[in-house]
Amino acid sequence: MKIAYIVNSFEAGGAQFPIPDIVSVLRARGADVRVFGLSRKDGLLIPRLDAAGIAWRVREGTLSDHATAFLWLRRELRAFAPDLVWTSLMRATILGQAVASLMRLPTVHWLHTARIRRANAVFLRLFRSRAALWIADSPTVESMARDTFGLGDTLMCWPIFRVREDRILPRNPMHAPTIAIGTIGRLTAVKGYDVLCEAVRLLRARADLPAFRVFIAGEGPDHAALNAAIKAHELPVDLTGFCENPFEFLATLDVYVQTSHREGMCIAAHEAMSCGLPLVVTPAGQLPVTVEDTVSGLIVPFRDPAALADAIAALIADPDRRARMGKNAGTRVRQLFGADEFLRRGHAVLDRLPAFSRPEADAAAS
Repeated sequence: MKIAYIVNSFEAGGAQFPIPDIVSVLRARGADVRVFGLSRKDGLLIPRLDAAGIAWRVREGTLSDHATAFLWLRRELRAFAPDLVWTSLMRATILGQAVASLMRLPTVHWLHTARIRRANAVFLRLFRSRAALWIADSPTVESMARDTFGLGDTLMCWPIFRVREDRILPRNPMHAPTIAIGTIGRLTAVKGYDVLCEAVRLLRARADLPAFRVFIAGEGPDHAALNAAIKAHELPVDLTGFCENPFEFLATLDVYVQTSHREGMCIAAHEAMSCGLPLVVTPAGQLPVTVEDTVSGLIVPFRDPAALADAIAALIADPDRRARMGKNAGTRVRQLFGADEFLRRGHAVLDRLPAFSRPEADAAAS
């Protein structure tokens, strides 16, 4: 069983980084997987693929040269001769489905967001019956897809996050006594870091709070604009760059913040929960379902710096509440997304595809 796993790019994104975990389940069922990237971008997925021994090919192109990308992908897939095309993210899904249709290959497509652009929604409705299977990366995305696109029995849910106990590190308060507030993500508008900076500006004016500092781990096209705003207002915010080991970063924090305007699963926030951190989040994607408001974190409206500032202030001023919420966050995420549940969901997906043999999965699970 040869699988061509196609992604938009090899950047450091939430849909790309779980690929080694996903491929490990495919391999346990006897699959030979090769990952194809339609563009390199920052290329930070490559070390993860190499570490897992996963073969890959990447195209040195842009995000908008669709015709050239289509021709490249068709050549690559003809050379690889896969039995199944498996795609992740919308551009990869559209081009992957087009090439697979020409080659008369079955397809499996991930869905990664609960808010889909109108043009992409039109594509999903037109081509929804051509895929062998659609996979939602979280329960929230599954609900959206059922309500909006009527995918029915061709849709399953396989959350792309699983708790990794072996990666969680002991608490390392390297910034004490300053309260460390942190977040991980691409520096793009969708992450709402401009709103976070405005909330920090409001917080800095409050004399009743302990000393705090915000650390934003990530790289992306908004780096220069964010850095300029931080310097202009002399904000206690550090842009720490790409985070090679998220768990080392999370171990240094007291509070985790996710200010996104749009998400699917949101791997980083779930990793923060697994590390026992209290959260302040927007109701994006899976976040308002996993994070229980006032129990394991605080949920604030989109694009509301004042509400965000108030929520952060409530946590940094109350260490007992932080500890209680952090403990609840760890319990909650393990209940929903433990390693056994990740495998169970993955094998359930593969059971729907007849080319995968169940005995190998049973042996891997044992």
